[in-house]
Amino acid sequence: MGIKDQFQDKAKQLADQARAKAQGAQDEASERSSQAEQDAKSQAEKARDTFDDRFED
Repeated sequence: MGIKDQFQDKAKQLADQARAKAQGAQDEASERSSQAEQDAKSQAEKARDTFDDRFED
């Protein structure tokens, strides 16, 4: 195996690792986004409940 082949193999390996890492980051960002959306909805519901409770009296 020549030097050129070794460099090409290493470049392919690094490219595959970069793709895997990018996919993992994308999955994590998607998960965080959905969690943030759920948290925002929960906070909005709490705010509405507090508002309703204070003005019912």
